[in-house]
Amino acid sequence: MPDASALDGGYGVLMLRDGPIPRAIHGIIEYVAGALFVAAPFLFDYDSGYAVGVSIAVGVLLLVMAAATVGPTSLINSIQVTVHAAVDYALAVFLIAAPFIFRFNDEGAPTAIFIVVGVLHLLVTIGTKFKEPTSA
Repeated sequence: MPDASALDGGYGVLMLRDGPIPRAIHGIIEYVAGALFVAAPFLFDYDSGYAVGVSIAVGVLLLVMAAATVGPTSLINSIQVTVHAAVDYALAVFLIAAPFIFRFNDEGAPTAIFIVVGVLHLLVTIGTKFKEPTSA
């Protein structure tokens, strides 16, 4: 039987770490973060239209990714874990950069939320046990 690195060109092996956070907890965190990003513009009264739009879009993306990725918290099992992990890393970088890219960095609440959640999302992604237990 070929090893896992042969199946995906070796890229999944580098992205799929064996951290202490179970995939189920990762999925729950993403559902909560998605709901937070959808609700945040209304809870914290964002002034910038870009902050509102980007926040809602990120929230919907998080909810869709959590619901569609193969795993214990999935609803439809459509997205492979390696794709999910790659999107998680890219999303974390995007969240940190978004206030500056979309020029709402002068507004405290969305800037803080995007940067803090981006850093936390990166840490959660690094710390997630994405690898499935192997049966010998």
